[in-house]
Amino acid sequence: MSSGILNEAYERLQGTGPEWGESRLTNHGPMAVEVLVRRGHEDDVHRWVDAYVSRLDDLPSARRPIGDANWREALGDGDRVGDWAEYFTRQVAERPWREVLAAWWPRLLPGILAGTTHAVIRVGHAVRTLLVDERNAVAAAELAQGLAFWGARSLSMPLTAEPGGDLDPGEAMENVPRVPSQDGPVRARLGQLPGLSGWTGAVAALRPALTPDDVPVRLEALVDAATLRYLTHGHASPVILVHTATAPNAVLHTLPALPRELWVPSLSAIWAACAGVQAAFEPVQAAPRDGLPVAPAGPDALHDVMEAAVAHGDEHVIKFTDTAAEVFTRTGHPDALAAAIRVRLLLSR
Repeated sequence: MSSGILNEAYERLQGTGPEWGESRLTNHGPMAVEVLVRRGHEDDVHRWVDAYVSRLDDLPSARRPIGDANWREALGDGDRVGDWAEYFTRQVAERPWREVLAAWWPRLLPGILAGTTHAVIRVGHAVRTLLVDERNAVAAAELAQGLAFWGARSLSMPLTAEPGGDLDPGEAMENVPRVPSQDGPVRARLGQLPGLSGWTGAVAALRPALTPDDVPVRLEALVDAATLRYLTHGHASPVILVHTATAPNAVLHTLPALPRELWVPSLSAIWAACAGVQAAFEPVQAAPRDGLPVAPAGPDALHDVMEAAVAHGDEHVIKFTDTAAEVFTRTGHPDALAAAIRVRLLLSR
C-alpha cells in the first residue's frame, strides 16, 4: 500500500465533516480512498477525490470541550461532532492509537448503529491503514475522525439478544422477521423491533462464539452470507443493505488491534446491528434468480469486477466490491462477484 498517496488523500479530506447536505449523507471519502490504494488504484485516487470533495461540508467547529468527566452526556449528540473531533484528535496525538481504540471501543460498541454502521466502517478502514503503518500520524488523525463520528451519532439497538443457538449466519439471516412498516428513517424502523414477533429469537438463534478464537471465522461467515444475500435481496434498499456485509467486515479487520476480551462482544453487537438493518430494510421476497447477473468466468474475473467498480466511481460500489472480492477470494463462490455486479447495476439507475 502506498501510504504517501493515501496520506495525501486523507489530508485533502481533513476538515470535511462526517456528513453532508440537508439529508446528512455520510462522507465516504476516507473509506473509498483506502480501498482504492489498497487495491492498487493509486493513480485514480486524486481524480476520485477531485470529483467527490466538492459535495462535502466543513467539519463543524468545537463548541464545548469533551473530557473524561462529561463524555457520556455528549454521546449520540450529533450537534457536538466538532467537540468529539477535537477530543479524539487530541487523544491520538497524546497517546498511542491502539490505547485510544482499546479504551473507546467498548464505550462505543453499544451504539454501533451510528450512521447506520458507517462510523464503525470508517474506523475499520482507518485501522487497516494503521495495521500496515503503525506510526502513520495522518492515518491516526483519520481514526480520530471515525471515532468522533461514532461518538456523535451513537445509536443503540432498541432490543437485542445474545447469540445462543445453533444456526450459521446464512441460516440465521433467513429467519430474521421484517418490521411492519419499512418506511421512514432508520430510528423509526428500528423502533418497531420491541413489538416484532420472533425478533429476539432470530437474533439469539445465531451460533455463538464460545472463545475469542471462534470470532474471526464467525465474522467471516457473516460477511460471506450477507454478501451473497445482497445478490437476491439488495434491490429494496441498494445503499443501506450493503452495510450488512461491509460493517461486519470492518469489525473483522479491526480485531487484530483490539484486546481479545472485546472480540466476542463485538461479534454479538455487529450481528444484532446487521439483523436490525435486515429487518428494517430488506424485502421478504428474493429477486428471481434468472433475472440477476452472473459472475464472469476466467482467471481475470475478480480483477475485471474490481476494475468496473473503480470505473463506476460510486463510493458504495467501491466499498462493497472490495468486500465481495474478499469473499470470493476466501470462498471461491461466484455469486460474491455477481453481488458486486448487482450493486453496480442497482446504483447506475
